[in-house]
Amino acid sequence: MKILHLVGARPNFMKVSPVMTELAKVQNVSQKLVHSGQHYSDAMSKIFFDELKIPDPDINLDVGSGTHTYQTATTMLRLDQLFDQYTPDIVMLYGDVNATISGALVCSKRNIPICHVEAGLRSFDRTMPEETNRIVTDHLSDLLFTPSEDANINLQNENIDSDRIHFVGNIMIDTLVANLEKSETLWNTKTRQHFPKNYGLVTLHRPSNVDKEEILATLMEEIIKLSSTIPIIFPVHPRTKSAIDPLNLINHDENIKIIDPVGYLEFLALENHASFVITDSGGVQEETTFLKTPCFTVRANTERPITITSGSNTLVGNDSQNLSELIETSMSHEKTNPSVPPLWDGHTAKRIANIIKVF
Repeated sequence: MKILHLVGARPNFMKVSPVMTELAKVQNVSQKLVHSGQHYSDAMSKIFFDELKIPDPDINLDVGSGTHTYQTATTMLRLDQLFDQYTPDIVMLYGDVNATISGALVCSKRNIPICHVEAGLRSFDRTMPEETNRIVTDHLSDLLFTPSEDANINLQNENIDSDRIHFVGNIMIDTLVANLEKSETLWNTKTRQHFPKNYGLVTLHRPSNVDKEEILATLMEEIIKLSSTIPIIFPVHPRTKSAIDPLNLINHDENIKIIDPVGYLEFLALENHASFVITDSGGVQEETTFLKTPCFTVRANTERPITITSGSNTLVGNDSQNLSELIETSMSHEKTNPSVPPLWDGHTAKRIANIIKVF
């Protein structure tokens, strides 16, 4: 069985690593890793491959940056050319990046079976490009591996055949569980000395927060308010930094530590030891739920509602004007005991491998 894994951005790396590891244990399986090149640089990608022991991609399509349409179309063309030389028996697609929908469209035209890892998530917001990617990929996939029971319900409501749907748990948590001890070792031996004992952690990258100056300015003003009561650690995505710098809001004496993007292990440690996290990342919502770290998501909606109903996540909504007050009030109240959702146990990749080997 020839299996091809297609990835395109950092969120995919944490998902592909445990799946490749488990499938390597299955007899008569060969695997190829293809990177679309949608996001690939030493700073933003290579450290993840090194830390998670992911083999270097067999093929990099070198798509590069560009509009969603450009990235999708270019990935499709280059993947189509690749399939002229190498036709896999199964293609594994991950999450909701542009590489994912590109792979689904090309495979469906060539009648190559598709497995979608992290299927069924819905924000119900069609203005988000990721939502289109999720919906189209799910409807074209032969095997849909869901991370939570609400994802199954979403797929059933869209009349997707239940025989194609498999509730396997959250693949991101496999990577977290496998690396938590290493992350803690790094924290205790190297990282902790560079950060205060108590701090809030911030990560922002979505266009809805970063591309509109007024929204970003309001967010940063609220973060500055928070920094007067607790230090803030802010690993800044290059795209976010280029939007923040012209605002001239952060002075050298502010209690905000702006740092370059960090690797997976260091970020995991920062999440685990933070008093709270402010984010617009889907993956961070999941990781903080497992770690039971209070999380405040600055988005109008989330495709991961289980992190709110079961986990430690709070959806802030579009209006971040009262973000600092919301966090201070929430943190001062007696904490509830958030729970970890079913099958977020570190064994999702094993369940996926067991289904694929009899497919």
